[in-house]
Amino acid sequence: MSGHSSTQTGLARIVSEIEETAIALILGLMTLITFINVVLRYGFNTGIIWGLEVVTFLFAWLVLFGMSYAVKVTAHLGVDAVINLFEEGPRKMLAILAGLICVLYAGLLMKGAWDYWAPFAGLDATTGRWFPTGFENSRDQAWYEVIDTPIPDWLRFIEPIMNEGEAYEKIPRFIPYAMLPFGAALLLLRFVQATVKVITGRQKSLIVSHEAEDAVEDVKHMNAEG
Repeated sequence: MSGHSSTQTGLARIVSEIEETAIALILGLMTLITFINVVLRYGFNTGIIWGLEVVTFLFAWLVLFGMSYAVKVTAHLGVDAVINLFEEGPRKMLAILAGLICVLYAGLLMKGAWDYWAPFAGLDATTGRWFPTGFENSRDQAWYEVIDTPIPDWLRFIEPIMNEGEAYEKIPRFIPYAMLPFGAALLLLRFVQATVKVITGRQKSLIVSHEAEDAVEDVKHMNAEG
């Protein structure tokens, strides 16, 4: 991974570092909170009330980060039995078509994610059924809070901005939900990058290929060495 990262520059390197660091931190926090909760529950008959909710949010963040990261490292599973029946030229065209479809899908996902999140952040949703054609006023839902997780004091600066000066008891929903548009935008970026790589010949497919055959070969080598 380090060798791959060394060839990146500028925005690509920054995005990669954000992805990898966030995934590591999220996994660490999920493990730590779950471990502490188990110890408190079975050792002291108590627990962190907000622990399950935070872990649930973190897991959702992990999925959203993971799907874009898997596109970057070509780790998504797929079936290429039919594609491999074609020669290299038609196979490349099919890969480009698949990439363009994925870019379209990610664009639609990003619009839906923004339209869902925007009201919670007091922003306007987009107009248009499939593609954004502008913005329209949406009901301000910035006062919506999560169920269990209390707001830390260092976040209270957002109350005059987002909640008309009213105090939050719990973390406002727009904070954990912000991962929806961010993750969708990251996925769109990764699909665009992967499609460009296919077009320029630097990548042959959007999926991991022949992982089953590789696994069988690994087992064979292990048995031979044993």
